[in-house]
Amino acid sequence: MYPKLFEFNGLEFAGPITVYTYGVLLAAAYLLGLKFATIRAKARNLDSVRVLDLGIYIIISALVGAKLLLLITDFRTFRANPAELLTLARSGGVFYGGLILAVAVALWYIRRAGLPLWTTCDVFAPGIALGHVVGRFGCFFAGCCFGKPTTKPWGIVFTDPFAAANVGTPLGVHLHPTQLYEAGAELIILAALLLTERKGKAFAGRTFWLYILLYAVSRYIVEMLRGDDRGMIGYWFSTSQVVSVARSQFTFLSDSE
Repeated sequence: MYPKLFEFNGLEFAGPITVYTYGVLLAAAYLLGLKFATIRAKARNLDSVRVLDLGIYIIISALVGAKLLLLITDFRTFRANPAELLTLARSGGVFYGGLILAVAVALWYIRRAGLPLWTTCDVFAPGIALGHVVGRFGCFFAGCCFGKPTTKPWGIVFTDPFAAANVGTPLGVHLHPTQLYEAGAELIILAALLLTERKGKAFAGRTFWLYILLYAVSRYIVEMLRGDDRGMIGYWFSTSQVVSVARSQFTFLSDSE
């Protein structure tokens, strides 16, 4: 765990400036995913400028949506202690919130720009998976999205007091490395998307919907091992698990039509 990449003294009136590992890797995730999408767009004779603009809209809406869903799921905490709202500025938020808002904004822009809907979605799906791999390493270094205690030999122990104060990471306890579980799952999903893209009966939207299905399943499983407070619906399911089930059912129905 290495939440702070480095610190240096800024202007005299500003005090020391901290560069956080999570922020750097999150930015790298977005840029890497966007670059991959533009490369795939050119290979499919899509307007790369419009695809780039779409990617920027997606990045902005994903950041906003992730923080909004975090605000909703942790509303009781923020209502009880309004000062905690400041943590939204340095928190990555909830991935599903970012994905939902990004999809809504993307659909609006795709229609406005006259891009082919499902082909454009196919262009972005592997880039989202690739970016998510890098982003989860950011979570690992920051100590957020941590797992439940475990006796497994691959359990990890966090020791940085800053992570405990910032995101509530338990220190000195062997935990499931759920961040790495999800990064590994996304890497497998990425490979599956690229390997199956040109096999079987191809149709526009297949890569996108395959990503939606595989990520929903993997996220649901990883959520069972998460130990952080991320908003529960009832006593048994996290917000992300409920969204995962809804997404997988929607994907199944869409593929069946």
